[in-house]
Amino acid sequence: MIEWNIQLRAHACQACTRPFSPKQTYHTLLFEENVGYARFDVCEACWTAQSSQGTFARPGFVSHWQGVFDLPQVPPDPIQRATAETLLRQLVELNDPKHGAACFILAVMLERKRLLKVREQTLRDGRRTFLYEHAQTGDLFAITDPALQLDQLEEVQRDVARLLEHGLNPPPTPTSASEPVAGAPPADPEGPQSNPRATAG
Repeated sequence: MIEWNIQLRAHACQACTRPFSPKQTYHTLLFEENVGYARFDVCEACWTAQSSQGTFARPGFVSHWQGVFDLPQVPPDPIQRATAETLLRQLVELNDPKHGAACFILAVMLERKRLLKVREQTLRDGRRTFLYEHAQTGDLFAITDPALQLDQLEEVQRDVARLLEHGLNPPPTPTSASEPVAGAPPADPEGPQSNPRATAG
């Protein structure tokens, strides 16, 4: 099972293929599949016509909600420290299980800032998944709850802070502390270890 993914909002009705216009009402349907969830965005006319015929009442239907289409905003200058949103998107694209807890914490942070809103909660294979919708782009994020314990939160928060500060490619750790300094006597392997704070500065 995919732990998390992004379902981008369509720019045209997926039933009649007509492009959405600014401020147009659309409907999002979510269907459950073997490997996760699939969204289906349709215009008001197709929703009215097809829902009255029962087309959308097929097995696997999870949720439905209504939105208003807005044109995508111009992305910010990428030459900046990662924000919680850009970092979440990067981690989701990686789909690396080691970042699962970080994805969950970032999603909660964005929910508190009202950039993401919970559209649905599902339970699958004993695990809870939150379906977040981006308030501006309409993109859908499926984030699985890692069921963190209290004694795990501090470590995850440190990991998130490090990722926000340095991104996915942090600068290499300096190795000068382990290399001999020119003109300095060799370290005594039998003697006491030096204080890392003293050698750091």
